[in-house]
Amino acid sequence: MWGTGEAYEPFMGRWSRLVAAELVRRLGLPPGLDWLDVGCGTGAVTRQILRAAAPAGVTGVDRSEDYVRHARRHVRDPRAHFVCGDATRLPLPDAGAGAAVSGLVLNFVPDPARAAAELVRVVRPGGTVAVYLWDYADDGMGLLCRFWEAATALDPLNRASDERARFPLCGRGPLQALLTGGGLAGVEVTAISVPTVFRDFADYWEPFLGGQGPAPGYVASLEPPHRAALRDRLRATLPRSTDGSIPLTARAWAGTGHRPGP
Repeated sequence: MWGTGEAYEPFMGRWSRLVAAELVRRLGLPPGLDWLDVGCGTGAVTRQILRAAAPAGVTGVDRSEDYVRHARRHVRDPRAHFVCGDATRLPLPDAGAGAAVSGLVLNFVPDPARAAAELVRVVRPGGTVAVYLWDYADDGMGLLCRFWEAATALDPLNRASDERARFPLCGRGPLQALLTGGGLAGVEVTAISVPTVFRDFADYWEPFLGGQGPAPGYVASLEPPHRAALRDRLRATLPRSTDGSIPLTARAWAGTGHRPGP
């Protein structure tokens, strides 16, 4: 589902970076910490940590070798290090980091409870864990909600593919329960909203042709006439500004807490 960095960046990476920047700002952690970026993908979160948190170092972990190669090519800061690994079995020592962040990952992990426990394990007592996931509610992740509204209007039997139904973890209550169950103390879940403004319809539509994630995967499964019908419906129903841009917003749920201990 996720595996090619060049396709991920225009589809989701550019928006994930906006959420990551706000999350790092809100955390307000002191400089000089060792950070972990679990499910680092193309390095979107790592870039924001390097830019805003003055870390001693950041280790990014992702199970996709292509993502790790992409991150190594594009994040050249010597404080950053990227390795392949599974979020449920992190190749990292206990209590080795001051902070661990995971962006847009846990809803795609087969065992999110185990991944949450791993995030707690790898930070030292008192260390911070932060996780964010898109809010797939009707007014949450606009670019995907609009997509699935058009897709299910053309094919009502396809509702099972809609991310709004597939990812119940992506809500305030479920995310808080997951992180608390993983061993975090003082868990808080707050919303982060960011603008997702597309230059024109091509800027919106073309990333869906990259095959990365549930929605682009669905597009790839369509026969050409059905794909064209979906494209045309979206072109007709998306909001437009006078300059032709498409103004949407995206909301993420961000959960933060700390590992108990002195």
